[in-house]
Amino acid sequence: MEYKMSELVTKTNMPKSTILYYIKEGLLPEAKKIKSNVHKYNTQHVELLKYIKYMQENMGSSIDEIKLALEKKNDSFSGSYAMLAPLMNTLSGESSTLQHYTKSKFIEHFDINETLLHKLLADNILLPLHENDFTQKEALIINLVEEFIEVGVDYSILREYVKHAKIISELEQQMQKSLCSVKQEENFSILWKIMFETLFNAKEYIFNRSTYKLLHKSLKEELQK
Repeated sequence: MEYKMSELVTKTNMPKSTILYYIKEGLLPEAKKIKSNVHKYNTQHVELLKYIKYMQENMGSSIDEIKLALEKKNDSFSGSYAMLAPLMNTLSGESSTLQHYTKSKFIEHFDINETLLHKLLADNILLPLHENDFTQKEALIINLVEEFIEVGVDYSILREYVKHAKIISELEQQMQKSLCSVKQEENFSILWKIMFETLFNAKEYIFNRSTYKLLHKSLKEELQK
């Protein structure tokens, strides 16, 4: 289906100036030129505009991040994970303000037990994003384990988290492959919205609500005694 600029503005709820800016920056393909002053847009423009708006408003992605992802758009659902580029910082759980340390500086700065550090790395409880790259995130996990040990309680729950995290990540990869199998140009933005909403909203909702319900049930039973 083809659209005039006025129809594209209405359909996407984006101003003409923004759409033209995205075309200029290479986020959208050029319009089909019918006459010198008549241009036609298509379903691809609509889907890309939905994707850009979603990534900006819901994921806080920058134009540069989205542009990088869209450069790999055509093979994004056929093996490439480049479309996840705008979300990698969110997935990592790290902010740009975190200070990074080498292992030796990390041990010195946070007074870390080196033996425990190596054990937690081997158990995949500690998962630094890059080799020899540690932050306060890793220090907080080590401190948590030390508190488990201090009170004489095994931190087996963290080991179980690791096992289940691997299973969940494999399920999420299967989801990506399932979405790949139904990819069409006109459902581009919907497929990515499904992926992002599952990773960042549904997972948190299901896990936290499940924990809440179980703890609430236990508390209720305790109060009834």
